[in-house]
Amino acid sequence: MRSDDIDRFLETLGLAAKSRYSYVTPLRAFRAFALERTRAGEALSIRTVRAWLKRDAARSPFGNVVHRAGIIVRYLDWQAAAGVAPHPLAALKQHYGGRLMTIVRALLQEDYRSALEPLRPLPEWGSSLGPLMREHIARMQSLGYRYEVRTRELQRFDRFLQRRPELSGKAFPLLLEAWQNSRRGLRHRLLVQRSGRVLSQAMRRRDETVPILPIEMGLQRRVVREERKPHVYTEAEIVRLFEAARTFRARNAPLRPILTYTMLALAYCAGLRIGEIAALTLRDVDTEHGIIEIRDTKFFKTRRLPLAPTVVAVVSRYLTARHAVGAPSGPDAPLWWTPRRRKGYSYGELDGLLTRVIRRAGLKPERGCKGPRVHDLRHAFVAHRLLQWYREGVEPQSRLPHLATYLGHKDIVSTLVYLNITPELLQQASERYRLRGAQALGAAGGRP
Repeated sequence: MRSDDIDRFLETLGLAAKSRYSYVTPLRAFRAFALERTRAGEALSIRTVRAWLKRDAARSPFGNVVHRAGIIVRYLDWQAAAGVAPHPLAALKQHYGGRLMTIVRALLQEDYRSALEPLRPLPEWGSSLGPLMREHIARMQSLGYRYEVRTRELQRFDRFLQRRPELSGKAFPLLLEAWQNSRRGLRHRLLVQRSGRVLSQAMRRRDETVPILPIEMGLQRRVVREERKPHVYTEAEIVRLFEAARTFRARNAPLRPILTYTMLALAYCAGLRIGEIAALTLRDVDTEHGIIEIRDTKFFKTRRLPLAPTVVAVVSRYLTARHAVGAPSGPDAPLWWTPRRRKGYSYGELDGLLTRVIRRAGLKPERGCKGPRVHDLRHAFVAHRLLQWYREGVEPQSRLPHLATYLGHKDIVSTLVYLNITPELLQQASERYRLRGAQALGAAGGRP
């Protein structure tokens, strides 16, 4: 680790002066620590890394230790890409998977090897039923189904069976019973029964004597009734959200205010799903014509959406700020860019950012899942669009097919899920009914 290497690494990040200081301090400290404990020409060892982490943990909170470890890992990854031998933390991440935080926590334990062992990823479809699951999924996908949700559900069953080797060789109903007993709740019970039915159907294709397992009658309805109802943001709450995004500043993330503001505008003003927002590239945005393209989304649909002029202006301002920090400008480059890590944002990161905006606006508790969700902005888009149509004197029923197309639904039935009655909407509908009733009475000679 040479001092000039650190300077060249920091130049690739394009950091502001304050951010550069927060990087260079732990890097130089780690370099000095490693040189004291490593002979000339010797590679960095896991022993040296653990000694550094332990010393840092004795002085600082665990969160700060993980943050500094992340900086060092990024630097070591940069060195490895330049031809230096891979560092031990890269080998641990590749071998055990998991987040850096869990690896750091394990390395701080005395018996770190035993602490790392639970992090080892399980092989895909490694259970006794794994081959059957893999074959069934391949068959359904060959028929044109994405089958993503069912695949994730079967993966959970597969991992459960791998963690319970004592169940190997047991009858299929006993395996389902053990999985159901592992957790409580109606949703888990539905998951078990749905997976059991799917797998029993796959078994029956091999052996027609295998019975197809049923799903308990009414279980799906009970799960739906227990689901959390969507929160339809009021217009005042929307204003608070945009204000919280506009002031959402961070020392190491100069784009954060305009980035979260723009994402919020697309989620609320265009009714986009968070996955659709995360998948956007520069190719999909046409500010000249005020159009955004959503590619290969749910139900295998691609759609082009016109945006309001105010939304186009917000997107244009974000693109200008994005260009100013040196983000890539190729058509396939991700729309959402972080200059600190020099890459795009993932689905989970964008969802986390918007959730933090909701918390900053005071609409959601600081911890936990209670309170409004990011997806509720899509419900608010539909409710407020209906409300605006009532205010403009438009007949909403005639516009539902247009709304379904804009939302990317395959039919109006899917859109009906988003038609939530709010007090404002009910008031507008009642007023329209009163006026029409008065006109009908007047035409019939009655008292208006």
